Amino acid sequence: MPIDIRGSSASEIADSLRALVERGGLRPGDALPPVRTLAESLGVNRNTVSAAYRQLTIAGLVVTLGRGGTRIAGQAPVAQEGFADTVLRDVGTGNPDPSFIPDPSRALATIAGRPILYGEPVIDPDLERWAQEWMSADLEPASLRLTITSGAADAVERLLAQALTREDAVALEDPCFLASIHTVRMGGYRAVPVPVDEEGMTVDGLRAALAHGVRAIVCTPRAQNPTGASLSAQRAAALREVLGEHPYVLVIEDDHYSMLSRTDYHSLIGPEHRRWALVRSVSKFLGPDMCLAVTASDPETAQRLALRLTPGTTWVSHLLQRLAHALVTDPDARDRVDAAAEHYAARNAAFAELLTAAGIPVRAQDGLNLWVTLPVPARAVSEQLMRRGWLARTGDEFDLVPAGPSHRLRLTVHDLSDDDAGQLAADIAASVRAVA
Repeated sequence: MPIDIRGSSASEIADSLRALVERGGLRPGDALPPVRTLAESLGVNRNTVSAAYRQLTIAGLVVTLGRGGTRIAGQAPVAQEGFADTVLRDVGTGNPDPSFIPDPSRALATIAGRPILYGEPVIDPDLERWAQEWMSADLEPASLRLTITSGAADAVERLLAQALTREDAVALEDPCFLASIHTVRMGGYRAVPVPVDEEGMTVDGLRAALAHGVRAIVCTPRAQNPTGASLSAQRAAALREVLGEHPYVLVIEDDHYSMLSRTDYHSLIGPEHRRWALVRSVSKFLGPDMCLAVTASDPETAQRLALRLTPGTTWVSHLLQRLAHALVTDPDARDRVDAAAEHYAARNAAFAELLTAAGIPVRAQDGLNLWVTLPVPARAVSEQLMRRGWLARTGDEFDLVPAGPSHRLRLTVHDLSDDDAGQLAADIAASVRAVA
């Protein structure tokens, strides 16, 4: 066997292959031995080699190409939110409008206080009191504990890490938020897709995921990214009924849009559910640089989450916590947040009308973005749009289980002028005609 792969267990074989990649013995595109061949060479069961390859696939180190075999994966960058480095007009950023983010200048003058030292409480008392009221108003469970993390993605990563081990199954919405895809991939977990429709996560999809043995569920109760879908009261009740038979499956709700949402909050978390967490970041309304999220959870999950914080950041800066509290309790800043919510909803609705009038029906839902269904493959349309000066994001990046080329675009259009919005709608319609 030309490749010096060793090991008698799946983990040992996977570690051996990792070491070969790290040392340059295997490079992107190199083929791995067929499962049967490697099993015979190592004197192990074929299932053992299959499990090793599966571990590496989940970790993104190898790709399975059907009859093309299993090959070392290239270092393709994981898709990220935000501006792209391009001369094109970027309408796929997913960013809030900076003109609607409250100015922190006045609040900064109020947050000075005595220094915080090691061993002191990790949550600012004023923020804790405010957040306790904010979170408990929407939760049925009688007892909750608060944790502050460096944003929602940080909270979700640590919540999964305290509950799961490698190859554990996690239910994710499909299509899915990019940060969740990245978190599950890097954690070595198995993503189990749950389809999303206009009312959010589907009941049959969740039931199938639970039958598949998922140990955690990550759900967006409203303004789901990328679709904008929000759970209806009826859908949430049906999902809670399904979860009633699985009270120890960890349910993580990422209510990222919270204060900006124009829809009611309906939760998967029932009063008897034992393992749960509701995460609310301030990034969408106070700005992405305010890396802070509040997590409310059951007491045991909170304790385990606190332990996950201990080896790393330990706590989020009290200066940042005080600033967040000063802003969310300032009437002028809250008015700015309310104005932003109305702005996003109005601009998305107006652009949806433009596209619909241009022959591409679309319904504006909640959130910063629009999810547009096309009659032709989205990537071909995006290429046409690039020739017209636009950079759009296709649905391919958000699909957990691609069923052929995506026919979706996710557009961030709330910061376009009326003229630019009209031009983009016309260019999308022209691009669809060009590839039809």
